[in-house]
Amino acid sequence: MTETYTGDPEPGDIDEAADVPSARLDREADAILQRDEMRSLGVRPIRQALREDAGLVRDWGRVRANRFRGAVEEEPIRASIYALGIGVLIGLLMSR
Repeated sequence: MTETYTGDPEPGDIDEAADVPSARLDREADAILQRDEMRSLGVRPIRQALREDAGLVRDWGRVRANRFRGAVEEEPIRASIYALGIGVLIGLLMSR
Protein backbone atom coordinates (compact mmCIF):
# COMPACT_ATOMS: atom_id res chain seq x y z
CA MET A 1 0.00 0.00 0.00
CA THR A 2 2.94 2.35 -0.22
CA GLU A 3 2.36 4.35 -3.36
CA THR A 4 4.48 7.28 -4.34
CA TYR A 5 2.83 10.56 -5.28
CA THR A 6 3.71 11.26 -8.89
CA GLY A 7 1.78 14.49 -9.51
CA ASP A 8 3.35 17.83 -10.25
CA PRO A 9 4.42 19.72 -7.12
CA GLU A 10 2.51 22.87 -6.31
CA PRO A 11 4.11 26.09 -5.02
CA GLY A 12 2.32 25.69 -1.69
CA ASP A 13 3.69 22.20 -1.04
CA ILE A 14 6.23 22.03 1.72
CA ASP A 15 9.31 20.15 0.57
CA GLU A 16 10.55 19.53 4.11
CA ALA A 17 7.42 17.55 4.94
CA ALA A 18 7.92 15.00 2.18
CA ASP A 19 8.52 12.17 4.67
CA VAL A 20 5.73 13.16 7.05
CA PRO A 21 2.77 10.74 6.82
CA SER A 22 0.20 13.55 6.96
CA ALA A 23 1.80 15.25 3.94
CA ARG A 24 1.60 11.98 2.04
CA LEU A 25 -2.06 11.63 3.00
CA ASP A 26 -2.74 15.21 1.88
CA ARG A 27 -1.19 14.49 -1.50
CA GLU A 28 -3.16 11.28 -1.89
CA ALA A 29 -6.37 13.10 -0.99
CA ASP A 30 -5.61 15.77 -3.58
CA ALA A 31 -5.00 13.08 -6.19
CA ILE A 32 -8.36 11.49 -5.42
CA LEU A 33 -10.14 14.83 -5.68
CA GLN A 34 -8.51 15.58 -9.02
CA ARG A 35 -9.79 12.49 -10.76
CA ASP A 36 -11.70 12.94 -13.99
CA GLU A 37 -14.96 12.13 -12.24
CA MET A 38 -14.60 15.14 -9.92
CA ARG A 39 -13.43 17.46 -12.71
CA SER A 40 -16.50 16.67 -14.79
CA LEU A 41 -18.65 17.90 -11.90
CA GLY A 42 -16.73 21.17 -11.72
CA VAL A 43 -15.44 20.59 -8.19
CA ARG A 44 -12.26 22.43 -7.24
CA PRO A 45 -9.65 20.62 -5.19
CA ILE A 46 -10.11 21.40 -1.51
CA ARG A 47 -6.58 22.72 -1.08
CA GLN A 48 -7.03 25.15 -3.99
CA ALA A 49 -10.40 26.31 -2.64
CA LEU A 50 -8.89 26.90 0.81
CA ARG A 51 -6.00 28.89 -0.66
CA GLU A 52 -8.38 31.05 -2.68
CA ASP A 53 -10.66 31.62 0.32
CA ALA A 54 -7.69 32.42 2.57
CA GLY A 55 -6.50 34.96 0.01
CA LEU A 56 -9.93 36.59 -0.09
CA VAL A 57 -10.07 36.77 3.71
CA ARG A 58 -6.55 38.22 3.84
CA ASP A 59 -7.46 40.89 1.27
CA TRP A 60 -10.71 41.69 3.12
CA GLY A 61 -8.79 42.09 6.39
CA ARG A 62 -6.18 44.34 4.81
CA VAL A 63 -8.83 46.61 3.31
CA ARG A 64 -10.65 46.87 6.64
CA ALA A 65 -7.41 47.52 8.55
CA ASN A 66 -6.40 50.27 6.11
CA ARG A 67 -9.86 51.82 6.36
CA PHE A 68 -9.72 51.71 10.17
CA ARG A 69 -6.19 53.14 10.22
CA GLY A 70 -7.32 56.01 7.97
CA ALA A 71 -10.30 56.76 10.21
CA VAL A 72 -8.07 56.87 13.29
CA GLU A 73 -5.57 59.15 11.56
CA GLU A 74 -8.34 61.53 10.44
CA GLU A 75 -10.05 61.78 13.84
CA PRO A 76 -7.72 60.55 16.61
CA ILE A 77 -9.73 62.12 19.45
CA ARG A 78 -12.97 60.38 18.41
CA ALA A 79 -11.13 57.05 18.09
CA SER A 80 -9.58 57.53 21.54
CA ILE A 81 -12.96 58.27 23.10
CA TYR A 82 -14.48 55.18 21.46
CA ALA A 83 -11.58 53.05 22.69
CA LEU A 84 -11.97 54.46 26.20
CA GLY A 85 -15.71 53.72 26.17
CA ILE A 86 -15.19 50.17 24.96
CA GLY A 87 -12.52 49.66 27.62
CA VAL A 88 -14.88 50.90 30.35
CA LEU A 89 -17.65 48.57 29.14
CA ILE A 90 -15.32 45.59 29.06
CA GLY A 91 -14.05 46.49 32.53
CA LEU A 92 -17.60 46.69 33.89
CA LEU A 93 -18.51 43.36 32.35
CA MET A 94 -15.40 41.67 33.71
CA SER A 95 -15.96 43.02 37.22
CA ARG A 96 -19.30 41.24 37.52
